[in-house]
Amino acid sequence: MRLPLLRRPQTHRDVVLRPPATAMVWLGEGQPHETVAVPGVALATGDVLVAVEMSTICGSDVHTVHGRRSAPVPLVLGHESVGRVIAVGDDGASAVDGAPVRIGDRIVWSVAVTCGTCDRCVAGLTQKCRTLSKYGHERIGSHRELTGGFASHVQLRAGTAIVRVPESLPAQTLAPAGCATATAWAAVARAGRDRDLRGSRVRVYGAGLVGLSAAAIATAQGAVVDVHDPHPGRATLAASFGATGLDREPDVVIEASGHAVSDALDTVAIGGTVVLIGSVFPAPPVPLDAESVVRRMITITGVHNYTAADLAAAVDFLGGAGRDYPFADMVGRVRTLTDLDEALDDASAPDAPLRVGLVAR
Repeated sequence: MRLPLLRRPQTHRDVVLRPPATAMVWLGEGQPHETVAVPGVALATGDVLVAVEMSTICGSDVHTVHGRRSAPVPLVLGHESVGRVIAVGDDGASAVDGAPVRIGDRIVWSVAVTCGTCDRCVAGLTQKCRTLSKYGHERIGSHRELTGGFASHVQLRAGTAIVRVPESLPAQTLAPAGCATATAWAAVARAGRDRDLRGSRVRVYGAGLVGLSAAAIATAQGAVVDVHDPHPGRATLAASFGATGLDREPDVVIEASGHAVSDALDTVAIGGTVVLIGSVFPAPPVPLDAESVVRRMITITGVHNYTAADLAAAVDFLGGAGRDYPFADMVGRVRTLTDLDEALDDASAPDAPLRVGLVAR
């Protein structure tokens, strides 16, 4: 059940923060972020308070601050983070694996907060929960200031998927797991429902972090992969994530750019699967040749965000086969929270690294 933003939780545990937590509040397009001090929080039953180790700037954060994506204000952006548990609400909380969350655990968490009981959640579409809310997407309010990753702390609500992460993995690898890596895993997993990926030919459009992650995941599952991206130099980068090339049309196409939907539909093999995960703001309409879809017997499916199981599997991948790929190197720059506006400029530049990292100090 969603808690009202403007009312103190009826059952709560007060946690005083010394020094106060810091949240970077976005007030609207063209305005600098405001630094807000949060001296304490009221943890509702099942809530978890996390000290953020690192957050990364996702493309959707950039779209928001440049007015290409609507969002309520005031708002604390950010939904790709890794951190450490410093407090737990009454009755505790559980990780995705069922084990209790404990103070000191190093964790990542889902972008979505879900009820787990509505018809969509029961059907496995938790990312489309009837009472869905998202970190980095919700207007802040009294007792709900720490709602996004661009802060020193985040207050996780009951209904958040929490996954413990290895101490040995760098924060640069783990922070994007809650968006880019988990979404890529969900896309590859969806393709794998239609065919065994071992020996399959997979094409990925888009060599952003989601596309590169999908390439690495598919390669690790035995697929032969190529990656198409117009950006100069991305071909070399794609090769470091397992991309080689295809000798004929792909059995699976994962469209992760938002710009190549028509190409994805045109190039997939007869009987193949097209997984659409890319998006641009605003997204242009794409003509669909229904007769071609029918005659070629292709499957077109969309993947938006991911489930708790996808997040857990993505973390397992990063701690296993994913160690063979340079995920940590994709965070090309790290700034402090108080330099958030400069960090967003970095992430908006034509030659921007795939991710810019943020740390509290």
